[in-house]
Amino acid sequence: MTEQIQSEQIQREPAQAGPAPGEPISKEVEHRITVAAPAAEIYRLIAEVENWPLIFPPTVHVEYLERQPVEERIQIWATANNEAKTWISRRELDPEALRIVFRQEKSQAPVGAMSGTWLIEPIAAQECVVHLLHEYRAVDADPGKLTWIDQAVDRNSRTELAALKINAERTIGSAELLLSFEDSVVMAGSAQDAFDFINEAQLWSQRLPHVARVDLQEDTPGLQWLAMDTRAKDGSTHTTRSVRVTFAPWKIIYKQIQVPALMTLHTGRWTFVETGAGEVTVSSQHTVSINEANIAKVLGDEAGLAEAKAYVQTALSTNSLATLGHARTYAESRREPKP
Repeated sequence: MTEQIQSEQIQREPAQAGPAPGEPISKEVEHRITVAAPAAEIYRLIAEVENWPLIFPPTVHVEYLERQPVEERIQIWATANNEAKTWISRRELDPEALRIVFRQEKSQAPVGAMSGTWLIEPIAAQECVVHLLHEYRAVDADPGKLTWIDQAVDRNSRTELAALKINAERTIGSAELLLSFEDSVVMAGSAQDAFDFINEAQLWSQRLPHVARVDLQEDTPGLQWLAMDTRAKDGSTHTTRSVRVTFAPWKIIYKQIQVPALMTLHTGRWTFVETGAGEVTVSSQHTVSINEANIAKVLGDEAGLAEAKAYVQTALSTNSLATLGHARTYAESRREPKP
């Protein structure tokens, strides 16, 4: 798919001789792809950022901070060069021109500034060209930092455009492949204690029998990189890698970056809702896309999509309910005794 994506540096006549020695260099690049879908539909997919985790592989989570009809302020959590990053962007939406302009408010190092444009160019009733433009600079003149940004922008742009093409042409990755479900447990105790149990994933190999190994990194508070080996009923283990975004003590949102063979996508969230009666409802929600190509390999030649969905839901629910059960024991053991 990536061979269909064109990329080029945009050459501009400099307004002056160039940056002074020691000043960071600004760069402009464009990536574009042709998509067999109406331009207005592509614009909608890009405009509706709440769906980005399902469409764009690098995107973990997006939240609206401010929202007006044609202007909005959003926070994005995503991966770049195998690192987890978060930033706040302002966007200007122009549905008539099929254009969205964005600018990061405060970029994360090594990025000093980042802005750009999505532009959808209709070329036929059912075909368009999607242009993704970026302008950026590093925090300083270190060429290694600019190279890091070059690589991250190129990798993410190619990944996002390829995924946009696939999802648009297959109607969001074929709706029949998607599976969403939720498991909930009511427990006596506080949302904070239940949240702490789920948040402290570095202790799961000690606290959860189905977790064989776990590695949690949290360089930025509330933004976690989690690698985990999970035991299946047959004794086998599989490795997953996830990025988690935490909002203490009410929710934890995650996206698996490395998924088991039967999935092409796995996002989820833990939520913690206090009832006001000394109890909290803790829920584990999953959204999965089934990898049809691996069904026979994993489940046998007789299995189909229905069997794959049932298998995945059973496996995920079993682990979720086990984790929720241990979280309940932990939360209830910490509640204050009644006088």
